[in-house]
Amino acid sequence: MTTEKSGLPTDKTPFIDTFLDLLLTKGIIDADKLKYARRVQSKLESPKVILAVLCELGYTSHSQLIHVFQNHRIKVKLGTFLIEFGFIDRADLQLALAAQQQEANRKRLGEILVERNLISETKMLEILAVLQGIPSIDLSVSRVDPALLSKPMLKSAIKHCFVPIEKSKEGVMVAFADPMDREAIRTAEILFATDVIPAVAKQSQIRRFLLQYERNLNQEKHALSEQSAITIVNQIFDDALRQGASDIHIEPLELKLRIRFRVDGLMMHHRDFPSELAQPLMSRLKILAGADIAEKRRHQDGRILYEQTATNQTVDMRASFFSTINGEKAVLRLLNRKTELLDIREIGMAPLMLERFIQDSLDVPTGVIIITGPTGSGKTTTLYSALDYLNTSEVSIVTAEDPVEYVVDGVAQCSINPKINLTYEETLRHIVRQDPDIIVLGEIRDRFSADTAIQAALTGHKVLTTFHTEDSIGGLLRLLNMEIEAFLISSTIVSIVCQRLVRRVCRHCGETVAPDQTLLHRLGLSLSDMSGAKFMQGKGCEHCRYTGYSGRVCVFELLTLNEMVKDAILRRQTSYEIRRISLETAGLVTLIEDGLVKAAAGVTTLQEVLQNLPRFGKPRPLHELRRLLGTR
Repeated sequence: MTTEKSGLPTDKTPFIDTFLDLLLTKGIIDADKLKYARRVQSKLESPKVILAVLCELGYTSHSQLIHVFQNHRIKVKLGTFLIEFGFIDRADLQLALAAQQQEANRKRLGEILVERNLISETKMLEILAVLQGIPSIDLSVSRVDPALLSKPMLKSAIKHCFVPIEKSKEGVMVAFADPMDREAIRTAEILFATDVIPAVAKQSQIRRFLLQYERNLNQEKHALSEQSAITIVNQIFDDALRQGASDIHIEPLELKLRIRFRVDGLMMHHRDFPSELAQPLMSRLKILAGADIAEKRRHQDGRILYEQTATNQTVDMRASFFSTINGEKAVLRLLNRKTELLDIREIGMAPLMLERFIQDSLDVPTGVIIITGPTGSGKTTTLYSALDYLNTSEVSIVTAEDPVEYVVDGVAQCSINPKINLTYEETLRHIVRQDPDIIVLGEIRDRFSADTAIQAALTGHKVLTTFHTEDSIGGLLRLLNMEIEAFLISSTIVSIVCQRLVRRVCRHCGETVAPDQTLLHRLGLSLSDMSGAKFMQGKGCEHCRYTGYSGRVCVFELLTLNEMVKDAILRRQTSYEIRRISLETAGLVTLIEDGLVKAAAGVTTLQEVLQNLPRFGKPRPLHELRRLLGTR
């Protein structure tokens, strides 16, 4: 779809000066209002364009500004127009321009903005119509003159993304996805041998119309050979490993097959394939995963062991096939043992928190250690790091996992398989008969598994397991809601670790920045509370794909149950009371507080802390948190 290959506009452009003069001339605003708006703009902590400030002050409206521009169109580049009228911000434009530089075929700016969901296709359509002063066509309701359609026209129309609408005395009206593409307009003029009256339409509608027309011509479709499918799948795997992806999403859309990677917790667009390739690629993935290639209506699971030729590295992938209205979607989770299995001292815990975790939890002979957090928060990594620390020749360790994600030498690991009646319930009944010292349960998922963990701890075993809760206190409350007796919880639970993953500031382009007072205010903090902090922010480079972040770091909350906390559980106190007692007596440092310490050290940013960590009350000052965590 859309449009120019332009550079990033500066803070003050000739366009905005000309447009402001026009507003003054038309009496929309006066010099005093403009002067006051400039003064307000200069005092804002978060930068805003002058037109947005004028609208917020009530001096004009966005629709009025667009109306003025339509009646007195000024020549302006798309990027400048989008920023000055508040459709996107400078960071979005910089990201799109950086992506444009990386594209081999140099897609147009508007197309990249739409692809990356920085602006909707409908909004981009309206903007192009305003910029060019041309009509906007809705192909879902507009009638297309069939006399203008032909097989020779189809190839050029697909290449330049246009559809002829109707012929008149003035020429042929043609709907373009990008009405600013001069080459497309010249191609249409040559093709129809007359003047072209440009209009604009959604790229998706144009593609759909041309695809349907192509089908109506009964043109032959070329199927993908098996060898080609193998090559493409291997390339997708290699690209995902090179970019450090944790998940691969292969998604059939109406007009294409979209490939996306999850990198550092965020979905990133990788590339698109024609829809015709969906079925061969899905069949290849099912063969690798051991799934039924003939079954397309039901969801399936599987596992892929991919051997990367270049590095002789074997990558374990968990595959899920999901039936959608456009076909089957595949999601592959990459379980790379070499990068995931970390030493307990490398997981990112602060020194004093790690010391308490090892001495008061891991080195304690019995009791339950619970690691909590949402899906994708790194619980499995922490669990295996703790397991690796405890794995010595003097102890017997038995696990029940669904499935076993990483094989640890010296540990008896059982992978749950309901197909052969090897269920959680069946495994947990037998696990205590294996004379274990340490039991690892992949997850507490119901009352039965919770009871098993508690009973194992009561009989002198150490139990490690994971749980899905918002924070450490929430883990205690959820056990109570499972109708586990309070006295059993207080007598068996040793500690609860809650964690989240936040993006790490790129080491290559990170630079020191002043703290954003607006963000601090949202946390209830002042600049004096964060005295001694050194905040960093990445400006964007090739190493971080122009996001400013590269990799992730874990943020922790460790609740060690002392006598006061146990007493609060026995008295069934509220979460607020248990949290207050934990903060005052158990040395609890909350997730948001640990995140603030890491942001103050330049490891992550305040934005990441606010967006990803739960908040319960006002965090304590930085100097006190550093004392509690043993950091500088």
